[in-house]
Amino acid sequence: MSSNPAACWEFSPAFHDCDPMNVVWHGNYFRYLENARCHLLRQHDYDYPQMLEGGHLWPVVDARIKYIRPLRYGQSLQVDAEVVEWENRLKINYRISDRDSGELLTRAHTIQVAVDVASGEMLYVCPSILWQRLGVQRQ
Repeated sequence: MSSNPAACWEFSPAFHDCDPMNVVWHGNYFRYLENARCHLLRQHDYDYPQMLEGGHLWPVVDARIKYIRPLRYGQSLQVDAEVVEWENRLKINYRISDRDSGELLTRAHTIQVAVDVASGEMLYVCPSILWQRLGVQRQ
């Protein structure tokens, strides 16, 4: 694969996602990242059901967000999600942008680690099924 696995998820914030100032409440951003992450992983047939079926859990162990500009009710938005690390952990970078202007509104990343379902032990190298599904070469 010549580039990192990536996907774009489009949405508009719902009224119930906003605070009284008509701005998306900061905690809802994590839901948007999760939706984009699932969209990306589904494209590679490695969403959470397939992870579990393969004997692995993938808990998020780190999540960071840089709020640049507020997201607002009804705004046309897109989340670009890109896998940037997959050898020892799964790191995904996100960019939330206004769909009409292209203005960058938020930057974020999440880090997940593989955990063996049977033993509950964290794996220090990602299972090869992740690399196969993402179509990346082993490092």
